[in-house]
Amino acid sequence: MGKEVFLLDDQGIKRALTRIAHEIIEKNKGAKDIILVGIRTRGVPLAKRLAQRIDQIEGEIVPVGMLDITLYRDDLTKDENDPIVHGSSIDSEINDKIVILVDDVLYTGRTARAALDALVDLGRPKMVQLAVLIDRGHRELPIRADYVGKNVPTSKEEIVRVSLMEIDKKDSVMLEGSKNVV
Repeated sequence: MGKEVFLLDDQGIKRALTRIAHEIIEKNKGAKDIILVGIRTRGVPLAKRLAQRIDQIEGEIVPVGMLDITLYRDDLTKDENDPIVHGSSIDSEINDKIVILVDDVLYTGRTARAALDALVDLGRPKMVQLAVLIDRGHRELPIRADYVGKNVPTSKEEIVRVSLMEIDKKDSVMLEGSKNVV
């Protein structure tokens, strides 16, 4: 069994999100026409935090929605019990808007692909971008994040564990099962 390696604490997460917020504003020449959409579960509080940072920096309130990709996943089988669907909630019109999908960890790209499929069912954005707190590599699909808090090279056996105050009562990112020190 490998070690548990500490990657980010609450201040590290805060700095990463602040940097991503600045990058979003810079790339999109402001915050106009942007909608942040968090992928359930941990993408939602991250999207809300990003919206707060953008408002602090730019003085513009960015709408935040949540996307449930459960029925769009390609790893659900007919043999599984009924999946729990929480539903999506995007109160703003996404047509002709810049939608930034927000998630905690980018790994194979399959979650991002499912989110794109779910998003297209809700409308036709002008552009879709992807923001992630952690990019751990090992893509199985041609997907990359536009905004990354931290790149963490991992083995496929390792697990990146993101804990957020809103869900887990603490902010941290840990690498579990590591044989090396990061």
